[in-house]
Amino acid sequence: MADNFSYWEQSSFFNYDAIIIGSGIVGLNAAIHLKKSSPNLNIAVLERGFLPSGASTKNAGFACFGSVSELIEQEKTSTAEGLHRIIEKRWKGLLNMRSLLGDNVIDYRPLGGFELFKSTDHQLINSCVSKIEHFNILIGDIVGKNAFSLNNNKIDVFGLEGISNLITNRYEAQIDTGKMMVGLIKYAQALGIMIFNNCSVNAIQQESNGNILITPHGSFFCKKLIVATNAFIKSLIPTVDLLPGRGQVLVTKPIVGLKINGTFHYDKGYYYFRNIGDRVLLGGGRNIDFKTEETTAFGETKVVQNALEELLKTVILPYQHFEIDLRWSGVMAFGEQLEPLIKQETENIFYATRCNGMGIAIGSQTGEDVAELLLQSGI
Repeated sequence: MADNFSYWEQSSFFNYDAIIIGSGIVGLNAAIHLKKSSPNLNIAVLERGFLPSGASTKNAGFACFGSVSELIEQEKTSTAEGLHRIIEKRWKGLLNMRSLLGDNVIDYRPLGGFELFKSTDHQLINSCVSKIEHFNILIGDIVGKNAFSLNNNKIDVFGLEGISNLITNRYEAQIDTGKMMVGLIKYAQALGIMIFNNCSVNAIQQESNGNILITPHGSFFCKKLIVATNAFIKSLIPTVDLLPGRGQVLVTKPIVGLKINGTFHYDKGYYYFRNIGDRVLLGGGRNIDFKTEETTAFGETKVVQNALEELLKTVILPYQHFEIDLRWSGVMAFGEQLEPLIKQETENIFYATRCNGMGIAIGSQTGEDVAELLLQSGI
């Protein structure tokens, strides 16, 4: 096919000022920021999948910035000052996304977030309760006053079993991930950004004046390149320091009289669930077998899926009949440092990755940051 392009096709579809590899949250926001900042730039996005491949369309749709138990762990490695900085970026990213697309487009629902603790989790709950005021003060200037509070009376409201304590985050919300991505794609296309799906980049050839991207459909040229493929970035830039982390998810069929309403965290955030209308979405469990889940391969495992179903039966939907409707997985990128990895690799190549499972919160800001780094280099 690459040998059968016309003059018109070769001259109009394969040469760009900037190309972004990856059409997820980070990639599309990078392209949008570039185009809005410099409207004359000719920009394209290359996406290897029929849809964005990774986590952007496969996540749980949590507009969150961290539960108390997660923040305790994160503060150990980042310090209070560092944690304040990263939460500010997460919150700013959420505000940017809402401002760019509008709450109606992404189906933003500020229903609150809830962290669950079993009666056997004495040490963990005591530690988390003792830190509520600390974190309320730490992030008060970012999200607002009294973000976290102990709210045990909600346990029976949600019909949860075996839960003794519940901490509420009043500023957490749900979004519709699919609608968000459709909104970003439409926004990018309305600006004149070209998006090519099913167009994987097999190699990058660096030239003195730019880059040649080798794809099954032909060779693209760009002056500047942003790689925004998150956990899959090592196939193009092998030296990047990150580990992939697969997240397995399931969704039930509609449940009559469903009581849960909001976004929920359990076991230091390794499990997470929410309602989608009258369905339950439940994901997580990679801590059962970290090594197996350190993969870029999509798929589900029996051990994790069984653990998810057991949590549904014993805690989330006790004494209720339910059926599983869908199962899937997404792949995230993790590293020891909490902040996303945004870097200029060469004179004309930039990349942004390692959102540490917070892509919805920090993805739009990460895309803007890497786009700004490119613009500052001159184009």
